[in-house]
Amino acid sequence: LFERLFVMLPEFVKLIDHFVHLFLHVHHRIAHRCTSSSSVNDTPLVTTRWLYRETNQHNGQQIHHQMSADCGHGFGSESGSAHGPATVSGQTSLTTRRDHSRRQRFPLRHHNNTGFSQTAFTNGQTMIPSSTATAFVSATKQHFEANSRVRDISAHTSKVHSVDWNCDGRRLASGSFDKTVSLFALQSQSSDRLSKEHTFKGHSDSVDQLCWHPKQPDLLATASLDRTVRLWDARTTKSVATVQTKGENINICWSPNGHTIAVGNKEDLVTLIDTRTHKTMGEHSFKFEVNEISWNNDNDLFFLTSGQGHVHVLSYPELQPQLVLNAHPATCICIEFDPNGRYFAVGSADAMVSLWDANHLVCLRTISRLEWPARTISFSFDGQLLASASEDLMIDVCYVETGERVTEIATEAPTFTVAFHPKRHLLAYACDDKDSYQRDTGTVKVYGFPNNS
Repeated sequence: LFERLFVMLPEFVKLIDHFVHLFLHVHHRIAHRCTSSSSVNDTPLVTTRWLYRETNQHNGQQIHHQMSADCGHGFGSESGSAHGPATVSGQTSLTTRRDHSRRQRFPLRHHNNTGFSQTAFTNGQTMIPSSTATAFVSATKQHFEANSRVRDISAHTSKVHSVDWNCDGRRLASGSFDKTVSLFALQSQSSDRLSKEHTFKGHSDSVDQLCWHPKQPDLLATASLDRTVRLWDARTTKSVATVQTKGENINICWSPNGHTIAVGNKEDLVTLIDTRTHKTMGEHSFKFEVNEISWNNDNDLFFLTSGQGHVHVLSYPELQPQLVLNAHPATCICIEFDPNGRYFAVGSADAMVSLWDANHLVCLRTISRLEWPARTISFSFDGQLLASASEDLMIDVCYVETGERVTEIATEAPTFTVAFHPKRHLLAYACDDKDSYQRDTGTVKVYGFPNNS
């Protein structure tokens, strides 16, 4: 009897975990509704944490369970509760497949929440913002009040899917449904002039995502629905390599050391490519919906966001499952690590962005000012700011340490890609803008230039 109870214990832990998350989700909505009519203030949340750990050896496989619940009681409109993570090693069950790209997997739908930000907590105690944090927020708000000009750049003939700055900040790239990649040059680090430099052609289908080499400012990688990954050299303005893959590619990332590219396709197959030989190193198929992929900054862990609200953590280079973070009650769409390696953020279809400790894999707080699925996120070069965007007609930019908003960028259409400059507080983004005939404008925008320029 005791042996059977011991074997069943992990299932009881999972059941309790689900009840905890259900309670916190309901509590979160009730808390927002109760405070939506109150005056706005920055009072931090009072939070508690329940943590349970177990290590169980069963059938030769070690199972780790960690459950964490954070119950917050805030005051005023800037309040709510953050649901903490539950981490379990192993695989998740097979989800319903959808035969279209990642950007179309989440239909437009309103989540009917008030969208206020969560403030910081630590170890069950109220975290009062320090004078340094208050000064930083005040200075940043003043900076964006004086530097809120947006420059529009005609980039493509169709919708822009992805934008990204190179590592030295001198070039901005954009990929589009029109099958092309556009390059723009920023004249100098202090300049506010962007000029179109070149248009790369070669893909035979939509360019869904792109990324620059983390250390070499002239190398760019693009993922396309044409089942290829292309490497481009900005100096020679041509493709230097084309790698065939087995599916329609929808996401791509470069390893921090620059030696490997990971690309994911619609069939949830992740392919690793050696950037020195331009050969495929391996392919890994997953039995769950993979939405976005990323290495951690130390290059020893590999992260995948899933359609079940999980973040899967794998060892690298072995790609063996280590943990499954129950990050959100809805689909996890995007993931981003901050440049300093302290945090990573996850955007979800529940309209929230969660901020995590990258070393301890613990949820720190959530940002919930969006009312539609959080589709794209980006950290600033100093790791102090986090931009998030969705179908909401604005881009939210907050201070990472408290979740407080420092600026809001108004848009006229849904935003599906954002990217902070690697050295300045400039934010590149692209919206689903239409002209008077309801045709895609293919415009790339950059926010943060001086108002008097």
